[in-house]
Amino acid sequence: MTDPPAHTAVETAIRRLLAALDAIEAACERHLEAQARDAGLGRRVHTLNSDRARLADELDRSAARSSQLEATNREIAQRIDTAMASIRAVIAAHDR
Repeated sequence: MTDPPAHTAVETAIRRLLAALDAIEAACERHLEAQARDAGLGRRVHTLNSDRARLADELDRSAARSSQLEATNREIAQRIDTAMASIRAVIAAHDR
């Protein structure tokens, strides 16, 4: 078996080197694409967390407002009951 000529061995080595460089470049591109996807995902997670916090705050405020309205409703109902009782008493006194 004879050794291949030197220029053939160099050409083979160059082809292997170029193939390795192409593989490295492709890996770098995939890595950069993955980083870009991760960054986009991170922004979406941040946006979702902000929305969740805003919605939780709105829910808390709505629940507090609902409690205030319920208390006001009870107070108004009590006043109406008192006014109705007073009117009944006046009518009853007038009918006697």
